[in-house]
Amino acid sequence: MTQTTSASFLDISLPTDGRTRRVATLGPAGTSSEQAAKFLNASINPSQDQPEPLLLPSYEEAAEAVLRGFAELLLVANAYHAISEFYMDTRLVLAGAYHFETPLYGIATVPHRTLDGPIRIASHPAPVPLIKQLVPGTLTVAEVVLARSTSAAALAAQSGEVDAALTTQPAAEQYGLSFISPTRPISMLWSVFRNADLAGRPAV
Repeated sequence: MTQTTSASFLDISLPTDGRTRRVATLGPAGTSSEQAAKFLNASINPSQDQPEPLLLPSYEEAAEAVLRGFAELLLVANAYHAISEFYMDTRLVLAGAYHFETPLYGIATVPHRTLDGPIRIASHPAPVPLIKQLVPGTLTVAEVVLARSTSAAALAAQSGEVDAALTTQPAAEQYGLSFISPTRPISMLWSVFRNADLAGRPAV
């Protein structure tokens, strides 16, 4: 299945200082957040100077990286169950939001592995509802094992910790997994935060 990415800015307000800005978000490589961060990079930074996203094990650690000056912007998926923490944190300010479709999601496992009976599936908490939509009719789910990211879920399947993972196409490719289900993107809103200490600078 070929994916056509849908993306559009609703609003983005950044200081007009011409600086390159690094985006901190949820990693490791292969997450939807990484892909959304790369889109943000391309939209706000000069084409010749786009730093790689700073990928961290949790959104909370990404926020701390922004507050400590290791990155300028925090990117969080609005489906994240604890996103309100960042909206309420007085050390951060909302810089904007935009729509960006995630990479394709599906249920994946180690190639040539035969699955039968109830299986254990790893997943980040946010896309768990997709499991019922995508799990093949020949299988039943015994347990959903929560992972810190879609990439961590893929790694759990690769290592044999679980039978399969709900993960993204980039993560499945990175960890050598094959999809055993249909795939689909998630239409997602993403919030961009910056350090509140910089909020007084002139905005675009």
